[in-house]
Amino acid sequence: MKKRNTLRFDLLMCLLIISNFISAQMNPKPKATKIPHTLTTHNHQRVDNYFWMRDRDSKEVLDYLAAENNFSKDYFAPLSPLVDSLMLEFDHRINPNEISAPFILNKKTYQVKNKAGLDYQQIFEVKGVFSHLFFDENQRAQGHSFYELSDWAPSPDNSILAVCEDFVGRRKYDVHFREEKNGNYLKDVIKGTSGHIVWGNDNKTIFYIKKDPTTLREYQVYRHVLGTDSKKDVLIYEELDDKFSVDIEKSLTQKFIFINTYSSTCNEVLYIDASAPETKPTVFINRSEGHLYEIGDHLEGFYILSNSNAPNKRVLFASQIPHHISDCKEYIPNHSEVMIESITVFNNQIVLEQRENGLLKLKIKTISTGAESYIDFKEETYYVGLGLNDDYNADFLFYSYNSLTTPSSIFQYNFNAGNSKIWYQKQLLDPLFSSDHYESKRIWAQANDGTKIPISIVFKKGTDLSTAPCLLYGYGSYGYTYPDVFSATRLSLLDRGFVYAIAHIRGSKYMGEAWYENGKFLKKINTFTDFINAAEYMGQMGYCDQDKIFAQGGSAGGLLMGAISNMAPYLWKGIVSQVPFVDVLTTMLDESIPLTSVEWEEWGNPNNPDFYTYLLHYSPYDNIKKMPYPAMYITTGYHDSQVQYWEPMKYVAKLRELKTDDQPLIFECNMEAGHGGGSGRTSERLEIAKVYAFILDLEGITQ
Repeated sequence: MKKRNTLRFDLLMCLLIISNFISAQMNPKPKATKIPHTLTTHNHQRVDNYFWMRDRDSKEVLDYLAAENNFSKDYFAPLSPLVDSLMLEFDHRINPNEISAPFILNKKTYQVKNKAGLDYQQIFEVKGVFSHLFFDENQRAQGHSFYELSDWAPSPDNSILAVCEDFVGRRKYDVHFREEKNGNYLKDVIKGTSGHIVWGNDNKTIFYIKKDPTTLREYQVYRHVLGTDSKKDVLIYEELDDKFSVDIEKSLTQKFIFINTYSSTCNEVLYIDASAPETKPTVFINRSEGHLYEIGDHLEGFYILSNSNAPNKRVLFASQIPHHISDCKEYIPNHSEVMIESITVFNNQIVLEQRENGLLKLKIKTISTGAESYIDFKEETYYVGLGLNDDYNADFLFYSYNSLTTPSSIFQYNFNAGNSKIWYQKQLLDPLFSSDHYESKRIWAQANDGTKIPISIVFKKGTDLSTAPCLLYGYGSYGYTYPDVFSATRLSLLDRGFVYAIAHIRGSKYMGEAWYENGKFLKKINTFTDFINAAEYMGQMGYCDQDKIFAQGGSAGGLLMGAISNMAPYLWKGIVSQVPFVDVLTTMLDESIPLTSVEWEEWGNPNNPDFYTYLLHYSPYDNIKKMPYPAMYITTGYHDSQVQYWEPMKYVAKLRELKTDDQPLIFECNMEAGHGGGSGRTSERLEIAKVYAFILDLEGITQ
């Protein structure tokens, strides 16, 4: 007996020694240096102790980021078996040799394929039952820790391929040109573009956009001719108003190149004859305050989607290029309950993407007869969008459909027969997967002001919702509506008893234009309270356990995460905040930071005292308090051009200083990534697996 006790004591001592050794090896919780910096606006002072973190590449910044990354590494070390298990599940579920739907471009058929063991995609040209490798991203990515193919476009005669590539993650793309007859790359290289190009019809002229080197605003359109020095390229348009950016596209008829200069509240389109690419651009309809429009070119005139006297937009027609909106006649009127999101004009059909009561619909209007029809969808919540439709004279339409329970399918709709057939259906590798094992529905919470907030939810059938943990996702800015789409990786949460939900809060356009207007500027607080009310409703009505609600959002959705953690920290068991825009007031006051002045049309210009006071009221960084906070996992990319790395860096440092709890606060900065995270599918899946592991561990789920 005595011997057994001695052995037990010796074992306990060994375990204690090992535990102490491990603890000694772990990195300490990072503590940032405080250097007070006073910011004064409208006679109001704010003291920012972490303003110094803006000093990119300084030793102090790099040392602190290294400390945070090491702390994160230590936190996830015990979770590595769970992360590995999740990665294996993803691999078991998602075909490593997954292929995309075939698509037709310039009369040729292509297909994008993944290959086991390769991180990047390969593009194949398909000819009947045969295919050959057309472009290999893996080959281009060799020797680089980051790679992104932003755009690729064959010349009209398919003799030259233009590719826009980023090797850093800063979203500055170089354009290279490959001869298709021999595979050799031309000497022509265009540096630092926006990542999108358009060909003229002469097969040698290329239009591209450059960014402001400081603000990264896309504001200049250049013309390049193959065989000439790109340093001598001609500037054909420059947008001088710093609230506006530009993009370019070619009309479906191939007759025009359109230059769209736009802000969030106004735009103007200029056009160039694609067969005379050396001509100067001409304004289509002059910009006017509050007017947004887009053009559907037709051989008999122009169909124009406009919000002129139409909050949810209407379609106008002009047989000639109009000088003013009054020169157009109304073709499809505005509807108070139906928002027209976009139009695509074919030779004899107009396809309208419409949103009614939050759900997307495709409406087909035949130009010659005026007949109208809809493509119907049966599920309660879903996503539908147009595929690549490159042929103006086509008698069919490609569109994609998927839902929270159903993987994506591409359909081909025949305009003449009025029916759809499956063109391509995505299949999971897991033979046991069935959409019938899962259920999705739409529920409606009530906001503080009585407004009904739509929430899409999905769960595995048989789940006891009242005791289930929930991951609630939100965004709610820029009028962007987060789609109800299928996720193969998300099944790992659902199979472990989670409910996944998307709160379609104000600030999106889920319920139309007014839904957006009531979630921006001096009504932005609605976005945050809607999300809080959505979580409260789900818990109170038994759609989940109210003590097991997790929240997730990225970018402007990260701002949402910062706001709701300050406003209602007691609601959340954990928060995942990715590339979060959390220092909104300081950023909106600093015009040297990329895209600041453009953003004023979303958040308001704080040089105006009213906007300053309002932004100060909710800016996450400015409102961190000395109080308990939920567990948080926060990520960013060092090369992020949309939300600078120092915003989440400062935010975490201030949280560490003030929060009064012992909940995990984990911050990870990917030193080789930008706004979209790491490149390659392995990096993408690993990021998802770590998010899930963080949440599952907090829930006590270890397998």
